[in-house]
Amino acid sequence: MIETRLLRQFIAVAEELHFNRAAVRLHMAQPPLSQAIRRLEAEIGFSLFERTNRSVALTPAGASFLQTARETLVSLEDGVARTRRVAKGVDGHITMTFINIAPYSSLLGALRTFRNAHPTVEFTMREATTHEQIKALEAGVADVGILRSPGTTTPELCYEIIFREGFVAALPAGHPLQSYDSIPLDALSGESFVASSRALGQGFHDQIIRLCQAAGFSPRIVQEARRLQTLIALVASGFGVALLPESLASDGRGDVVFRPIVVDAPDNIRHLELLMAWNGNRALAVRDRLLNEIRSHT
Repeated sequence: MIETRLLRQFIAVAEELHFNRAAVRLHMAQPPLSQAIRRLEAEIGFSLFERTNRSVALTPAGASFLQTARETLVSLEDGVARTRRVAKGVDGHITMTFINIAPYSSLLGALRTFRNAHPTVEFTMREATTHEQIKALEAGVADVGILRSPGTTTPELCYEIIFREGFVAALPAGHPLQSYDSIPLDALSGESFVASSRALGQGFHDQIIRLCQAAGFSPRIVQEARRLQTLIALVASGFGVALLPESLASDGRGDVVFRPIVVDAPDNIRHLELLMAWNGNRALAVRDRLLNEIRSHT
């Protein structure tokens, strides 16, 4: 293993082609410098310089090694500089998992601002259900998650609310309740419902069940889907009605009608939370910078 100090000493001699001048440049005596070069040549196994009483010249092997030495030091210096940037959180890599984030302009703005401020930070973005994100965060294969309440205990993970919204009823166009400005939830007690699977997001699924129970009924779920956008398509196709985050009501379409619901229920049931989550046991400076950026926007 060749020390970087030896590489710097070799480069000085190779550039000066004079041991005394190289020693002055390195702020050291000439005899120790000569010994260092001999040690380097012994390490490599070939002469790097041709020496006479009047001159010093690089051998072909020395000329080749000069390029290697320069490239090695530049690479090392770049690596050290990047290591320092990573430690400060201004460089590195973030794996981010998320449910549908298209409706949340403040979150999208936070990501855009962060990327503009930290162009060297690399991202791996993966859309995933809340359940899948929890597993990824616990396993350390994701750094930040944007998800709904998991509905389960996850002691290793930290959560922070970044958005709170109400529910809307999604009805197929032409539904008898379409003319209502808002719909009493108990008016949907006889309807067929489409909903997301509990296995993919226990907290969101259970909250819808509790919301309906607060209105005096249990929803009859006839179809399930992985993504909320698919539920909207099922509503449009006449499979049933759905309870969805109000942010999805901004999707302009003629085959589905969105209406606010009215129900006498506690606030934590009537409102849905979007969370950011991370593993508190894993230190990652660049992730913490991203979390702060999201906080400042949301």
